[in-house]
Amino acid sequence: MDIPTIDLKAYEYTLPEERIAKFPLEKRDSSKLLHFKNHKIEHLHFYDIPKLLPSDSLLVYNNTKVIPARLIFQRETGARIEIFLLQPIAPTTVIPEIMLAKHPVTWETMIGNAKKWKDGEILKGKIPYQRKEIILSAKLIDRESKQVEFSWNDADVAFVDVVEASGEVPLPPYLNRKPVEEDKTRYQTVYSEKEGAVAAPTAGLHFTDEILKQLKDNGVKQEQVTLHVSAGTFQPIKAEKITDHPMHREQIHVSKKAIQNFIAHEGKIVAVGTTSIRSLESLYWFGVRLIRKETEEFFVPKLYPYENTQNLPTVNSSFEAILSFMEEIDKDVLVGSTEIFIFPGYQYKAVKGLITNFHQPGSTLVLLIATILGEEWKKVYEEALAKEYRFLSYGDSSLLWIS
Repeated sequence: MDIPTIDLKAYEYTLPEERIAKFPLEKRDSSKLLHFKNHKIEHLHFYDIPKLLPSDSLLVYNNTKVIPARLIFQRETGARIEIFLLQPIAPTTVIPEIMLAKHPVTWETMIGNAKKWKDGEILKGKIPYQRKEIILSAKLIDRESKQVEFSWNDADVAFVDVVEASGEVPLPPYLNRKPVEEDKTRYQTVYSEKEGAVAAPTAGLHFTDEILKQLKDNGVKQEQVTLHVSAGTFQPIKAEKITDHPMHREQIHVSKKAIQNFIAHEGKIVAVGTTSIRSLESLYWFGVRLIRKETEEFFVPKLYPYENTQNLPTVNSSFEAILSFMEEIDKDVLVGSTEIFIFPGYQYKAVKGLITNFHQPGSTLVLLIATILGEEWKKVYEEALAKEYRFLSYGDSSLLWIS
């Protein structure tokens, strides 16, 4: 099929500054919930979610854990250099593995005040850790690609410990404030487990242990995937032609057990957040690539779904191809990446419902929402603004059904 032409102006709206939630509510599940089903809008609270999900639903959430990815160094001159971790480069690109490394690691980064960082200069910082002091060093390996090597003087300490002890919570830029102590727990889901994200999968911030238990008691099954959210999630679309917008690769991890559960499930699959929906849809397209014998690398290019629309397999056939592949290579966890770009014209394969927050005007995430709601996305967002919903990462929630 021809890739749809998208006028980005049609996906803009006016978001007043006062509608942006700068801090979380006292109780996670007390946020408002907009329920959209069969073209109708219902206004509830997130604690009502257990009565909205059918008992035969499978809830899929992203268990990634946000790392304090913003590292601050002070030059001897007093200049402040800020290094923001993006993607691991060496000794491995697999995020869980590099987080456990106890020797030098190299990351692709963003660097604030980079002009003040001279070539060959090694930045050093002192970090208090378990009643001792660790010296963390940063060396600029490649200025153009912003690759930085980090080393530290204690071989018993893993990189994740160094980052947890020294880094700042990487709050979204639109919050326009410094992180506070509360952010360490509240900019993290209650089920976060796998360190590596530099932004939270914010749709999950509303869940509490009590709600998860209620859902389980109601018969709603739960499964998890891991997509390590990158800083690209905040990147505005600047390209005149939206298909030219760069979609940064995001790393996905999924277990064999999860794939088996997706195959066995006969009811609706509901994704918690845009990262979960991107993971599930990416898995479908990887299965397509396996069936077509195009690749054995788990990678989905950003426009692959629009360029490959003929003779598509069923969702189960695609997942079964992945399961066979994992058994063939004897892996219990599949590691891959995706650039998938979901915008109007896309047809969802694996997912029937989405729990999500309210997103920035003209963003890739608003485009994703419009693939679910069609033109009604405007009505939904106008209604949320009129009812004084709180927007963006710490804002209110919605449950949207794909018709």
